[in-house]
Amino acid sequence: MSRLTLVQGPIPPRSILLIRHGETVANASRVVQLPDAPLSEHGVRQAARLAIRLASYGVEAVVSSDFARARITAEQICAATAAPVNFLPELRERNFGILRGRPYSECPDDIFAPDYVPPQGEAWDEFHARVARAWSKVTALALEMRGNIAVVTHGLVCRSIVERLVGLGDLPAPAHWPNASLTIISAEAPHRLKLLNCTEHLADLAPRHSPQGGPV
Repeated sequence: MSRLTLVQGPIPPRSILLIRHGETVANASRVVQLPDAPLSEHGVRQAARLAIRLASYGVEAVVSSDFARARITAEQICAATAAPVNFLPELRERNFGILRGRPYSECPDDIFAPDYVPPQGEAWDEFHARVARAWSKVTALALEMRGNIAVVTHGLVCRSIVERLVGLGDLPAPAHWPNASLTIISAEAPHRLKLLNCTEHLADLAPRHSPQGGPV
């Protein structure tokens, strides 16, 4: 279980609930995912547990990547909270081009290296610029609300938002962003972390793959 609570007390209105999608078969089998990869049965259970947790969090709206694994996770949250969902393509996972659908064992040594550009995919600077555009849209929407906004996206997007756009302060960077993890960020600038990478809602679900398994 991964959890770091930074501020005690109830979640204030207009918080951003940053969520990684539930597990897919590709996550468990260490395959670079295709856009249409759905949740596994275990991932559906993870999303359901997360949705139950968020039912009492005052979720007013859900914004999600339109990739299948994020969309299915978002639908669970909408069912539990009665919040509407909007899909934002800028929240998609990094495009790994021709590597998508390929096992990690058949990929170059480190597809996450700072200088690696996947063939027909996104360079890191292109990816981070897209995520920054998504974050600007999310924060603008969050500030228009009385309640909270749930943002359903992907592991590398979560990392980019927290490490580059919010900031970890003196905290170490998480080694992994677990499936169906929850991070809570204040909507008002300067953005502050209230909860980082929490999976306590999954406590009685046995993990299906190692923390190093398919991160995207």
